[in-house]
Amino acid sequence: MAKTRRAVLVTVAIIVAVAATSIGVGAGIAVAAVRNVGDIEQYGRQRSALPSQILARDGRLITEFFSDENRELVAIEELPRHLVYALITREDQSFFEHRGFSIQGTARAAWNVLTSNYFSGGSSITQQLAGTLYADRTDISIRRKLIELWWALQLERNWTKYEILESYLNRMWFGHGNYGVEAASQFLFGHSATELTIAESAMVVIQLANPSLYSPIRRPNQARQIQRTILNQMVELGYATQNEVDLSFQQYWSNYDYTRSNTSTAFFEREDRAPYFSEFVRIQLENRYLLGSLDINKDGFVVHTTLDLDFMDAADRYMRAGIARANSIYQQNTNTRVDYGEELVPVIDLLALTFDLPDLRVGDAKQRQGARAYYQSQVNPLIDVLTLMFAPGEQSGLRHLAQVSYARTDDDAKRTTVEGALITIENDTGHILAMVGGSQFESRNQFNRAADAAIEPGSSFKPLYYAAAIEHGVITPATMIYDSPVVFWNDDGTPYSPENFRGEWEGPVLTRYALAHSMNVPSLKVLDRVGFERALSTAARLLGIDEEEMVSRNLVRKYPVGLGIVQIAPIEMAKAFAAFSNQGRRVDPIAITYIEDRSGRIILEPEVELRRRQQREGDQMQLISPQTAYIMTSMLQSTVEIGSLRYAEAVADGFDQPTAGKTGTTQNWADAWTVGFTPYFTTAAWIGFDKGGSNSLGVNQTGAVTTGPIWGRYMKDIHEGLPVREFVRPEGIVVQEVTARSGLLPPAGYTGSTIEEVFLAGTQPTTFDSLEEFEREQRPLLVERLRDDLATSIYSLDSSVSDPFILNVDLELQLDLDLPLDPANGETAFDPESAENPLLD
Repeated sequence: MAKTRRAVLVTVAIIVAVAATSIGVGAGIAVAAVRNVGDIEQYGRQRSALPSQILARDGRLITEFFSDENRELVAIEELPRHLVYALITREDQSFFEHRGFSIQGTARAAWNVLTSNYFSGGSSITQQLAGTLYADRTDISIRRKLIELWWALQLERNWTKYEILESYLNRMWFGHGNYGVEAASQFLFGHSATELTIAESAMVVIQLANPSLYSPIRRPNQARQIQRTILNQMVELGYATQNEVDLSFQQYWSNYDYTRSNTSTAFFEREDRAPYFSEFVRIQLENRYLLGSLDINKDGFVVHTTLDLDFMDAADRYMRAGIARANSIYQQNTNTRVDYGEELVPVIDLLALTFDLPDLRVGDAKQRQGARAYYQSQVNPLIDVLTLMFAPGEQSGLRHLAQVSYARTDDDAKRTTVEGALITIENDTGHILAMVGGSQFESRNQFNRAADAAIEPGSSFKPLYYAAAIEHGVITPATMIYDSPVVFWNDDGTPYSPENFRGEWEGPVLTRYALAHSMNVPSLKVLDRVGFERALSTAARLLGIDEEEMVSRNLVRKYPVGLGIVQIAPIEMAKAFAAFSNQGRRVDPIAITYIEDRSGRIILEPEVELRRRQQREGDQMQLISPQTAYIMTSMLQSTVEIGSLRYAEAVADGFDQPTAGKTGTTQNWADAWTVGFTPYFTTAAWIGFDKGGSNSLGVNQTGAVTTGPIWGRYMKDIHEGLPVREFVRPEGIVVQEVTARSGLLPPAGYTGSTIEEVFLAGTQPTTFDSLEEFEREQRPLLVERLRDDLATSIYSLDSSVSDPFILNVDLELQLDLDLPLDPANGETAFDPESAENPLLD
């Protein structure tokens, strides 16, 4: 131990010596940097903080980013003395002795680093103030420390100690968006800093070190512990008595509001017309654009964005109603299941008692479930309060039990509360025009599901590998595939046996019909034909997922991937589908167009930089060919015309623009999707659970009936007044008449249904449909065989009948072997029952 202490003292001595030398050498640099600065009184005149404005694309204000910087300064004479004592105890115990630089503080910082026992830093209060006023404290360099030290010496020469304290307490950041002790006190305790108690004073100065670690709102346990440490040190230094701090500490935690949101800030009380989008923008500003000393809360930037407030209002309106309806139906479904189960409870309990099977006792299970719910809602908050007041340590068993219960309550909410998200992007530009990240943006619900969620897209994923099959000429929209039970074998030898939505099989169908009606087996046969490598690489390109991310997103070589058992965010699905409308070129979603400083000077142009980068990439922007994109668009238009989005079109009272899209419902009906587009915009809508697990929205909640109507009505609204615009048809597309049942060429004299189909040039069929001729040849044979079989059957009933009446039966049969697909007419392709009760995927 003695050797360690000796080594530390030597280290500290070396640090002090080096610092002294550095001061001498660097003073000239520091003085040179500020040689033209005049009177110290002028040094303190700083620019007033201005909030940054976030503007919509038409210039209307969305919101402002600001800090609660209270410019109503509090005089040091008005502040309680124990606040000053708490400050110097925590930050600078030799404040009244040094002249701006604390050798003891530097030595203490070195000791803390060496012993990994950090409690406070090495900068004096004066140095911290000087750094805030005159230096960039994000610059971790010797030069910055020298400039900071020089200014600290100037402050000490020209200001009194109490003037330094007053400026410090009125300027420093105290966390939760609050600047100055007055704003911090009002936010944390609901009263002025002039009324701070000893315990409150200790708590507020803790925030100067690290509000994210010691916030009494976010981390009350850690804050409580260090608060106690500071109060004890104040007693040791003679700034308070033990009785005073004990009483104040007890009163503080007796009145502690444990129900207060752990992410509460003044920021959440601001007016914001698109809070999820604003938060999306804020994260980009802080992590990508406004780096270093730039502060979006104080520097008065004007951020021009892509958001359309009218679109945003419509998105909020439809999503709010849709999520509420989905929650209501989910609760009804849950209650129905519970009511049905109640009828079985007596029978099950009787069996459990008769055969001595205690684990089967439903009554006991129900009691345990009810007791758990009562404990979490009623008892646990009381235990939490008591442990905060009287628990001897932060690691007490009761405290741990309370925390576990809170976590379970939050987890239950994520599994049983229906949420939703919607995002709209402009196909030509990638502009994000609307973004809804959840049911309501608040302190406990800030997760932006539109941008950050990892959700299974279900059948809405299918078009991404259909595009690969079209691109590589593996299929055409008229390729016939047989829909029937089948077993697929994964590479690891495991079998996979998919079923269709209703467990029904339709036999031979064309791929256009299979995609429009979201048929699983035909889709997996398409995946099997194109191969995993081409299918997954095309899907990843469209989604914007890097190769190294594919495994973590479950984009792997297994057949369930074909039914959307992958992890995707709505913004990625919108990006992928927008490429179909954008002639196969990548669409990069963008939220910020340009940024101005407070004087109106443009300092950053993210959109200009994006366009330059896209131009440099050239052909890499082309994800699939324009011809493939056009054919996929045509196939997805059939989903709206005859498939799972026909109901959405009906509730929207028809669409005014050419419209294409796809629905999706995941396993166990846990997630419902609709992703669709016009020549103008692409919108992805999702409804489901934050933690789906084994939970289910119910078989009556699918992409067609849950998100489809939301998407349909919203898309109808945002296109109002726009001129009709057609999807661009590139060269290299061939339109060919084919038979509706086989997708082959109709022969001369063909009397069956035909359709006009689109093909990549060179992939159109060259074979004639011979089924009608075959039927014509086989019909007399079939009729004769049926006549003989029927006559034999009837004669066997009564052998005395020498002239069976069957001979008088008209067996002129009309055999119709046509398939149900008729995309041209839609006569038999759409089930009227599905229109009124559309439980399609």
